[in-house]
Amino acid sequence: MVFMSELGLAIDGFTPAKDIRAQARAAEDSGAEILWIATHLFQRDSVTLAATALAATTNLRVALMAISPFAMHPVHAAMSAATLEELYPDRVVLCLGVGSPSDLRGAGIAPVKAVATMRDAIKVCRSLFGGKTVEYQGEIFQIKGRRLANGGQNIPIVLAASGPKMLKLAGSDADGVIISGATSVPFVRHCLEIVNSSVPDTNFRRFGIVYTDIESDSETPRGTVRRTIGLFLRGAHHTENIRMGGAELDQDSLTDAVAREEWGRVETLINQTVLDRHAACGEAGNVRSRIQEYHVAGLDQVVVAGANEPQRINTILTSLHAQR
Repeated sequence: MVFMSELGLAIDGFTPAKDIRAQARAAEDSGAEILWIATHLFQRDSVTLAATALAATTNLRVALMAISPFAMHPVHAAMSAATLEELYPDRVVLCLGVGSPSDLRGAGIAPVKAVATMRDAIKVCRSLFGGKTVEYQGEIFQIKGRRLANGGQNIPIVLAASGPKMLKLAGSDADGVIISGATSVPFVRHCLEIVNSSVPDTNFRRFGIVYTDIESDSETPRGTVRRTIGLFLRGAHHTENIRMGGAELDQDSLTDAVAREEWGRVETLINQTVLDRHAACGEAGNVRSRIQEYHVAGLDQVVVAGANEPQRINTILTSLHAQR
């Protein structure tokens, strides 16, 4: 598996589904190699969006990010990825992940035995992609003498991870890892050190989401980026990320502000220092330098996030490619 580009683009799927064609074309025209389409419960279906994006472009690769085996059985995830790959050869990536805790709770799903579940999901998908009859008895999932009708395809499997056990699993069992958005450069470096300790294959790839906004001058970046960063950093699992980043942030107040939908307060809590440590925003030259810091930390591909409008996608990616 070889990913040639250093820049990708992530789409949250929060905008109308009809926008995906223009978003995908803008990503391809601006040099993105992979369009990462998020899978959020209660939002737009990522498989449908992926099929539309692939049909609207010529060479752009598309990743289903991150399918949760707690919400979708890995057999179904493998079916979806293999069907897209059958239609658009060598252009599909399957990304697996536990999923957003709040989304899972909203659907009445308890993500128990997360590492065992993810290990089984990777093995099930990889075995089915192989095209042969599969006999697999895992701790969580089993396959009893069945074969994927359109198997025999080389579809990369990337694991979304941030905790130590999941990072090690990504290194040992997956083809790549993708680190969540709103992570500081020191935390990315820390995560990749854990991943690298279990990677047996030099073709393993390291991806990281970085929320990005380029301003035409030195004005404060858009409040939407601050809100998004706030949504991430309110989680208890980001405590170490915040500590390593070096910015002071009252997570309890942030959690309360988000729960009350007091977005002005969220934007105040995500002050300039927090934004500087957990995103890449501002004047173009500073953003280029910031993105380079993430590359130097060990990422093979920085996945730019936060841009939904085609013109914005073009502006950001074109500017970032200018540094290469």
